[in-house]
Amino acid sequence: MTYYESTGHLLLTPVDREAPSRVLRLRELGLGERSDAELDAFARRIAETAGAPYAGVNFIGEERQFFAGLHHGPEAPARGYPARVLARDHGYCPYVVARRRALVLEDVRDFARFAGNAVVDESGVRSYLGAPLTDRRGIVLGTVCAVDTVPRRWGTEGLATIKVLAAELVDRIHRREDSGGGW
Repeated sequence: MTYYESTGHLLLTPVDREAPSRVLRLRELGLGERSDAELDAFARRIAETAGAPYAGVNFIGEERQFFAGLHHGPEAPARGYPARVLARDHGYCPYVVARRRALVLEDVRDFARFAGNAVVDESGVRSYLGAPLTDRRGIVLGTVCAVDTVPRRWGTEGLATIKVLAAELVDRIHRREDSGGGW
């Protein structure tokens, strides 16, 4: 479904009705407020597995996104991207969360909805691969993602890989929760 603002303009970031329950769940799990070395290491693994210069573990709040895990490879251009905190209307992760499905963008400029996103012009993002982190309660907490500054053919293999990595991280989150340890 396509959403429009009252002005008739295309709403680039979809309506996210789960945001309030997500924020409560993230607080309960101790996620989404601070960076974490283990999640940074997981982001590095995502980047290495996908062969991408950037990767992240991103938790989405009502007004912002927070990359608790972040990797910026040495081969990545130093353009100030990625940042730990982004507005909710920047990037593609909020779209993955709202639609509850993985997203593959081989060249973001091929899609009018995504080409106009601020990360394209401000950060040089050209391709994106992301999957939702859906917990056992059915709440989408955020995403795992890989990003490149050049168009990429992620293909079905890339899609399958990012989904496996998302499931692995959700399993880690659940194990931590079950053991009574916070994040």
